[in-house]
Amino acid sequence: MSLDNAATKPHEQLASTLADGMDAVNALIRERMASEHAPRIPEVTAHLVEAGGKRLRPMLVLAAARICGYPGPYDVHLAATVEFIHTATLLHDDVVDESAQRRGRPTANLLWDNKSSVLVGDYLFARAFQLMVEPGNLRVLSILSNAAATIAEGEVLQMTAAQDLRTDEAVYLKVVRGKTAALFSAATEAGGVIAGADDAQVQALFDYGDALGIAFQIVDDLLDYQGDTKATGKNVGDDFRERKLTLPVIKAVARADADERAFWQRTIEKGRQEDGDLEHAIALLHKHDTLTATRADALAWADKAKTAMATLPSSDVRRMLIDLADYVVARIT
Repeated sequence: MSLDNAATKPHEQLASTLADGMDAVNALIRERMASEHAPRIPEVTAHLVEAGGKRLRPMLVLAAARICGYPGPYDVHLAATVEFIHTATLLHDDVVDESAQRRGRPTANLLWDNKSSVLVGDYLFARAFQLMVEPGNLRVLSILSNAAATIAEGEVLQMTAAQDLRTDEAVYLKVVRGKTAALFSAATEAGGVIAGADDAQVQALFDYGDALGIAFQIVDDLLDYQGDTKATGKNVGDDFRERKLTLPVIKAVARADADERAFWQRTIEKGRQEDGDLEHAIALLHKHDTLTATRADALAWADKAKTAMATLPSSDVRRMLIDLADYVVARIT
């Protein structure tokens, strides 16, 4: 199924349906990213927040609350919380990865400096905690604060595991759940909780966000080896050049003979890469059919997301979230 050809894509349909709520979220974000005493904070934050992006995570909060019949207003606070956490992690990630570009624009750490990016990221985390307290719901506070801790833990795990050939698919899944899926599942789960949904509905919303986030990251990792640079905004092989042990390579390492393992040790663990190594790496992925296997994993997680969503009350928003799971994997189908 290729939803890229659809006249209106699922996230665009969601944005239109949730427009009033998203307008309120954006207004709250602008209000809370202000700083009376440190003008650098809104400068750095605005550079990233106003750079575009689908605002998918805050939309998931609003959509989950809407499915469960919540009239507001605290879904807006939680959506802004999720976007602040996401933006803070991007600022920190760009420093850790020494990135120079995000969403087609220079990164904040390049335009200002690493110190500004780290400290503004810290400020946004603090703002996120202020926002998540305001609804006065301890369960929501637990969900979002645990997600923030899980994200940080996932980033540290990735840093230690990304260049270690002993990293297997179980560790990869822990990393993905930390760095990507944790905020997706927290967004959908918190939306259900603030709406007063029953335990079964809240679990279904969590399961949807978890599976959607995992599918999202697997697709991103797969496209690094077979994507269209114009469509993805990334150069093919960036993860290989940065020595990131992602799922297609993990599968290839598990099936490697002695010579192939020596190749992965030299290029990934030791970082001694030479001309032609990327092409050889891609050839090994094709030899062991790991791109096909990775694609199958992404589709399976998207199916899990759709199955979870199918248990919730029928509505246009539910349909859009089911379509969104298809859209996430549409680039590889």
